Amino acid sequence: MNLLMTCLALFLSLQALPCTPCKFPAIINLGDSNSDTGGLSATFSLVRSPYGETFFDMPAGRYSDGRLIIDFIAKSFGLPYLSAYLDSLGTNFRHGANFATAASTIMQQSVPLNKGGYSPFSLQVQLAQFSQFKSRSRIIAKKGKVFKSLMPKKDYFKKALYTIDIGQNDLTELFFSNQSADDYIPLTMKVFSDVVKKVYKHGGRHFWIHNTGPLGCLTYVLLRRPSSSRELDSVGCAMIFNKLAQKFNEMLNETVTQFRKDLPSATIIYVDVYTAKYNLFRKAEKYGFEKPLRTCCGYGGGDYNFAFNVRCGDKGIVEGEEVLLGKSCSHPEKSIIWDGIHYTEAANKWVFNEIATGKYSHPSLPLCKMLEQSGTERRSVA
Repeated sequence: MNLLMTCLALFLSLQALPCTPCKFPAIINLGDSNSDTGGLSATFSLVRSPYGETFFDMPAGRYSDGRLIIDFIAKSFGLPYLSAYLDSLGTNFRHGANFATAASTIMQQSVPLNKGGYSPFSLQVQLAQFSQFKSRSRIIAKKGKVFKSLMPKKDYFKKALYTIDIGQNDLTELFFSNQSADDYIPLTMKVFSDVVKKVYKHGGRHFWIHNTGPLGCLTYVLLRRPSSSRELDSVGCAMIFNKLAQKFNEMLNETVTQFRKDLPSATIIYVDVYTAKYNLFRKAEKYGFEKPLRTCCGYGGGDYNFAFNVRCGDKGIVEGEEVLLGKSCSHPEKSIIWDGIHYTEAANKWVFNEIATGKYSHPSLPLCKMLEQSGTERRSVA
């Protein structure tokens, strides 16, 4: 428990006094497109240009123009960007693995991806993949030489930081399938709880759990909302969807609170990403962003620059020639929404810097005072 609290004190106390750094040796991530670093792209169809253009100068399996929050988390601990578990080419799992895939859900869904549905890699499938990864990595490491160098050490699974960011797709399915939130969300919490407890049985002790963001501020939701839910807030976000996200987050917070009773040897940090992201939409101009609800890489112009039949990277025939229709905007660094569903690197970096302060974390931080009170040596990063 002290390892996570000490390391997160470093991660979260960015303004504190400099001293000896502490860092996790590995990160294990579960989630959806908000933290997918190449899983879905490697499994089905490649993410196309202009995805990745801002930082990687090429598509890098991420559904953004550049890095995601998980990339900034890894960087903050001096770790390489996480390799996707499903990517067999050029992967290095020495410092962890990423099981997240775009379109993933907590609950296994019945509509497949090729029918406009969801990823087959639901949270329970990701758990099964993690379990296999843990056992097989030891078998592979025993081969020695290069095989050993690409696998995490045995004790890394207990020392690793386990990050989880999932739930957005469950909420869109919940709303558009007309299911009852009072019935559906408790079911998602049961599955979520079972997965975390099984990770704990596998040795996981340090958890960093994001709640879900303001769904009603994303373009693909705003343009799909039925006439019965037209009400927008002062920012221009669909209130009914944001209320649904808030309901989900309340139950997730209750579930995490219960974890602290059920998993006594674990340290579990609940991160209110919803509030951080909503604050960015609400005060976009203050932080250097323009037209917060407008899609950067889209088609159609107008207030949202988004069309369901022409997505970011899509091509079409114009006057007999194939041209790129779903183009990137001139200044992605000034946009919050990248492709109507996901965030730009600039927005991801801003959110990371906000949650890094600890003001959105529960239990509340800074942790350095807690460490002082417990008699632990005070540490921080420059």
